[in-house]
Amino acid sequence: MNYGYSEGDPADTLSLSSEESTNRYAIQLYHYLAASTDLMDQQVVEIGSGRGGGAAYVSRTFKPRSMLGIDISKNAVGFCNAYYSQPNLSFSHGDAENIPLADASVDAVINVESSHCYGSMERFLGGVRRILRPGGHFLFADHRDEEQLPLLRRQFEAAGFTTVTETDITPNVVKALELDNERKRELIQKTLPRVLWHEAEEFAALVGTRAYESFSSGASRYVGFVLKS
Repeated sequence: MNYGYSEGDPADTLSLSSEESTNRYAIQLYHYLAASTDLMDQQVVEIGSGRGGGAAYVSRTFKPRSMLGIDISKNAVGFCNAYYSQPNLSFSHGDAENIPLADASVDAVINVESSHCYGSMERFLGGVRRILRPGGHFLFADHRDEEQLPLLRRQFEAAGFTTVTETDITPNVVKALELDNERKRELIQKTLPRVLWHEAEEFAALVGTRAYESFSSGASRYVGFVLKS
């Protein structure tokens, strides 16, 4: 459930299972983010883990000691705990603005295309900073209107984070949207009644929608941050 990431076909060469390859571009966004620091044998948390595909990929590929996905949806958490059986992977119900973990208890936090929905970015960032051990990493990817980016940088700084890298990955996201367009269109038309097609196409940012055009024009930017506590 993210817009995806592509370095351009045929550069998208991650070795994926047949099930994962269906969601190649969404997984590639997780790979891009998780590869920015060494997660092996670390205690890692994803805030906003959804249906768990990203957390499952990170836990298997980057081999953290533990990978915990936290999500506001109890149904999503229940699905994930029933579906995934990796020994270092678990899921728990929780609120991004009131993270249910102890102070200084994790080495890295991942947050992918979720923060733009939060009521208080300050509460979320304060919670992330609280649960990270000194020197821990916060791996963040999300979109903002271009004029909101200075505020986002100030929010990170005010929460006590040091920016290691900031990368504008909008072109990579646009490329992924284009490469995955027909698959998503077919899925929408196959699974939803026609009356919902337009709304679903906007949600998925199909080519030609307002969401797609905002990225294509540069009005909205998709950014990746590696931050340190």
